Amino acid sequence: MNRYGYACINMQLSYPQKHGGQERGVPPITTGRSMIKRTFKAKGVDYASELTLNNVKDLDRIIDWNILNGYDFFRITSGLAPWKSEYKWDDLPDIDEIRTWLYSAGVKAKTHNVRITSHPGPFNVLTSPHEHVVENCVGDLTDHGDVFDMMNLSRTPYNKINIHIGGAYGDKESAMKRFCENFDLLPDSVKSRLTVENDDRASMYSVKDLYYGVYKRIGIPIVFDYHHHKFCSGDMSEQEALEMALSTWPSDITPVVHYSESRRKEQLDETIRVQAHSDYIYDEIDTYGHDIDIMVEAKRKELAVQKYKELHMTDHYSSLPSVKAYI
Repeated sequence: MNRYGYACINMQLSYPQKHGGQERGVPPITTGRSMIKRTFKAKGVDYASELTLNNVKDLDRIIDWNILNGYDFFRITSGLAPWKSEYKWDDLPDIDEIRTWLYSAGVKAKTHNVRITSHPGPFNVLTSPHEHVVENCVGDLTDHGDVFDMMNLSRTPYNKINIHIGGAYGDKESAMKRFCENFDLLPDSVKSRLTVENDDRASMYSVKDLYYGVYKRIGIPIVFDYHHHKFCSGDMSEQEALEMALSTWPSDITPVVHYSESRRKEQLDETIRVQAHSDYIYDEIDTYGHDIDIMVEAKRKELAVQKYKELHMTDHYSSLPSVKAYI
């Protein structure tokens, strides 16, 4: 049986008036509180700690909502702790309370079989020939591993930390070799959870590239992205690439795939970049008979998952409780 997830933002909770049917005055529930660098310089770690604490409290509430509404697959934001590269966890005055809230969220997720994953940003480039870039990448990925450890999540790809491997620098083979060498710089909290994803440009990495250049060397599972495959196929069909990616996963862990559709097609606007994600998804996802967990990368988040189920899973779909009832 396939599960369908959404990423980072709950539209109904983040925008309670616009999408949640709420009256004015209902505060948003969001894990995206941040600040510009100037504010961080002025207010420092104390303010970063306050924002982080509020973010993790709301993460706990979003997981509550997911449980109540039948969403058992969720990607958390990479921005729980604003400007985290500038300080250590123990520098935060509220770190004990932050740990408590993260542990609470993790217990709920595990108890109710809600799969939690993350997708650090594109500046994480383990293929880079520049030492400072790799050091920054290791630091950021370590922070993601720390968050999952504080949530007491499994150190397996079930709770994956997913990245693109980075630039090709004119020589894919050498770049993939550097990635595999730099993989050894990561702590086990990251190594044990790390997955890699195929790219959306022909000059970058297809599933086939990742399979022979990364998986065969260090055994990292591959996350198949349906939309990206359209632009970087490696001369493989969708089914061939999907099944190659699925074969890299441990037999006791359900593989994850990403699915999105083109915003250009949705909006009928040829000026939109063809790789850009649509608000909703419309086509039925062909899993070729495999049981997989599908991360829906659409801009309307859980609303897109809801609409997909209404379009294609009416026999199994039941209406969501109102957000008002939750709040």
